[in-house]
Amino acid sequence: MKLFYPALFHKTEEGGFWISFPDIPECLTEGDDMTQAYEMAMDALGLALESRMADGETLPPASDPSCIAPAEDAFLVIVEFDQLEYRKKHSTKSVKKTLTIPEWLNEEAMARNINFSKTLQEALLAKCQ
Repeated sequence: MKLFYPALFHKTEEGGFWISFPDIPECLTEGDDMTQAYEMAMDALGLALESRMADGETLPPASDPSCIAPAEDAFLVIVEFDQLEYRKKHSTKSVKKTLTIPEWLNEEAMARNINFSKTLQEALLAKCQ
């Protein structure tokens, strides 16, 4: 799932930026330059949205960027939240799954020393992209 939210990048006196999201007031971050600020904005947005989903909250709809008037020291940037990429980067929790495969396939895979968990993860990632 990919979502896009408008963010306000506010220039700081020190030369970096602090970032706010009109639709997600608790989501604030900062960066020393544009590249770092955007990366921090993506991470902060991911954390805020994942936290809301974990709490069972519905995600707010993204505001229409043409309806947002940035302050004089700010400009509007659309920040992407890619849930799959975010979870790949931040989630290390594993779950145990039980599955059934044909006996002949099990024997063949074992004879070739195939790692079942790794193979399943690779196949699921390919299917989810």
